[in-house]
Amino acid sequence: MNKSELITAISERTGLEKNKVENFLNAFTEVVTEIVSGGDKVQLVGFGTFEKRHREARAGRNPKTGEPIQIAATDVPAFTAGKLFKDAVSA
Repeated sequence: MNKSELITAISERTGLEKNKVENFLNAFTEVVTEIVSGGDKVQLVGFGTFEKRHREARAGRNPKTGEPIQIAATDVPAFTAGKLFKDAVSA
């Protein structure tokens, strides 16, 4: 499902106009991005938690040449599914 299909599905389920659903979805993703990039968590009970995690520097290999390389430390976004979400998917 892509973004426009998601907007259509939410619009049909809620009865809201598509442009209002799109504005909400855009605002939601912007707010979550700002909060997580700032180092805080966004927790939606039952659905899941969006957070920032730190990855340490590590050694790797160039897949083309097999040559060892150093992979720099970085921060990455992470999502942990909540219990209700996990249960719904595994059912």
